[in-house]
Amino acid sequence: MNKRVSNKTIASTLLLALTFSLSACAGGNNEGQASSSAPASSSAAPSEASPSATASASAEASGEASADAPGWQADAAKPITFDWYLNFSWFPNKWGVDPTSQYVTKKTGVNINFIVPAGNENEKMNTMIASGKLPDFITLGWYEDAVKKMQEGGLVLPLNELAKEYDPYFFKVADPAKLSWYTQPDGNVYGYPNASSSPKDYEKYGTNFTSNQTFLVRKDMYEALGKPDMRTPEGFLAALKAAKEKFKDVNGQPLIPLGLHEFTPTGNYSLEDYLADFLAIPRDVDGKLNDKYALVDNEAYVKWLKVFRQANQDGLLAKDIFIDKRTQMEEKIAQGRYFAMIYQRSDLAAQENVLYAKDPNSVYIAVDGPANAKQDPPKLAGPSISGWTVTLISKDVKDKARAIKFLSYLISEEGQKDLYLGEKGVSYDTIDGKDQFKPEALQLMQTDRTSFDKKYGSSYTFWMLMDTNMNLQWAPPSVEPTKQMEDWTRGKTVSYSQYDLIDPPATSPEGITKTKIDTLWSKALPKLLLSKSDADFDKILQQFKDDRAKAGYDAMQAFRQKKFEENVKKLADFMK
Repeated sequence: MNKRVSNKTIASTLLLALTFSLSACAGGNNEGQASSSAPASSSAAPSEASPSATASASAEASGEASADAPGWQADAAKPITFDWYLNFSWFPNKWGVDPTSQYVTKKTGVNINFIVPAGNENEKMNTMIASGKLPDFITLGWYEDAVKKMQEGGLVLPLNELAKEYDPYFFKVADPAKLSWYTQPDGNVYGYPNASSSPKDYEKYGTNFTSNQTFLVRKDMYEALGKPDMRTPEGFLAALKAAKEKFKDVNGQPLIPLGLHEFTPTGNYSLEDYLADFLAIPRDVDGKLNDKYALVDNEAYVKWLKVFRQANQDGLLAKDIFIDKRTQMEEKIAQGRYFAMIYQRSDLAAQENVLYAKDPNSVYIAVDGPANAKQDPPKLAGPSISGWTVTLISKDVKDKARAIKFLSYLISEEGQKDLYLGEKGVSYDTIDGKDQFKPEALQLMQTDRTSFDKKYGSSYTFWMLMDTNMNLQWAPPSVEPTKQMEDWTRGKTVSYSQYDLIDPPATSPEGITKTKIDTLWSKALPKLLLSKSDADFDKILQQFKDDRAKAGYDAMQAFRQKKFEENVKKLADFMK
């Protein structure tokens, strides 16, 4: 099974809605979810005679790095191009074709050549690791096994050591809680997260936090059916059946009663973390892990899996959902072909705008979906301290000093403002005494995100190190169709940080067990849904449990339990 998105999925996925929200990408594996506590860097441009610029010039003259000034300013006149690998095949943007990235390059001297896998991300990542040579920067989900492989294999450099030697200013702008969270057993920190929120951030911003986890329905169809209650198994199945009967096709193509995230080699987010969180299943009971790998032992969870099995028997699960990848799903979402979806809302933000432009009533809205027998409110994954992705610097980086200095710039308030608002006078200006997007830029951002990325490149088009708390000071209010989905998650969002980073290293005995169990589950899950009866379902599920035990489940869970308990203590320490 997969990690729960807070955000993997903090995933994914993703970013279009982050323009307006504090969700956790993930979400998610949590593919597919920042701290404002880091001291702000100077927002003055290098040409301005700010104290930091003066200090930087002084440091450059003396040849020493300064803890009080942005180190990148001393090298801004020296052009350099870094190769930056993004482990997300869907990432569409190029650096240097929009005003924001051009502005950052002009300001820092740093140009970026993005490298994005053309096919399977894991295969590409594993191939690079096997070669022993990596691009200058690497950004991938914190939950990926490749993160541990790179760290343990000595393929990436400790950020703390780079900062001590070349840019002490890093420690001024980095969040201490994040550094502590990502400190490895050897005492080093190799990756810095995006979209991360610490316990203190929850104290400060928690009421504003939203989740990416949503149960969605097509608004016009849902209302035409009388807004059916879909919280119970009976109501859920009845609504899907009524939708299929009333709306047999959409613009000449068959209606798909229920949409899910794609099935992957480890399972399906929608039927794991999302479903469990809708059912408010606690991830630990009396301090003992009760999370994703134990879900099949939970009566409420299994009951709802059988509901999906029944849906398939009743002809309510289209074959598309078992084979479609994200590209095919996006096409069908834009066509409005799904009636209901258990889905990460930010993954369909662009398609929502397409639907909204055609007919505001044809969009997808969030409503109450599958619930437990008591119909408790869902406990949705909010942003976690782990964030969504981590960015690492390769041992093969062409310039260690420029790399850590550029990373310091990106995580500083100055860098965040540049990548969020863009260049003053282009995508934003000071209006009514506040720095905010220019009306024409805001309008395009809210209606056509793809065109906005190409024309302006701001609002975290380049999200690798975005701080979704820091940007609150500049973020515009949410608007429809995004606002309704965000608002539905407010008050239902919790932090699941303590369950992050507890999986064993991939090459350890427990890690090998985890891979085996993930594979077993990915094969068992579709079989469960496609089983011909509840009796067949029970046989398949029992076989999975037996295979899980033989693979070494107890030892793996013991490892994860220990890490979980360490996380609980570490998070408590952050609040002192």
